[in-house]
Amino acid sequence: MLHPNDFEVNEAWIAFRLNTAPIRTEENGDFNCIALMDAASCFILSSDLIAVDTAGPTQLEFRHLVESAQRHNQRLPVMLFLSRGEFSDQLTREATEQGIEVVSVPENELLVFTEEARRGFAEHFEDPLQ
Repeated sequence: MLHPNDFEVNEAWIAFRLNTAPIRTEENGDFNCIALMDAASCFILSSDLIAVDTAGPTQLEFRHLVESAQRHNQRLPVMLFLSRGEFSDQLTREATEQGIEVVSVPENELLVFTEEARRGFAEHFEDPLQ
């Protein structure tokens, strides 16, 4: 089982969806909030709203997420962890093109990293009546 203590800061990032239900807007449709988190510190480096009707961030959207995350300490991670089946191949392709090894793992292996962030996001942004 993976744990934050297994990593050095900026060695590995985790890409994940912060919301449990789509974020609904009247004008622009539904969105997911996709985040990049440092695995060692569990610090969210960047996040963005991505339309639900896509299979996750496009290559360009992921590039913007990475560029935003990279501003924190001016380097890219060695690894990027993804929940198996969560994101499109475009995300994997973009990460690989940037020299980042992509590791796909079962969602439950990422919960130790993501659970608190998701809980905090839900408390502030999700409708408890849904």
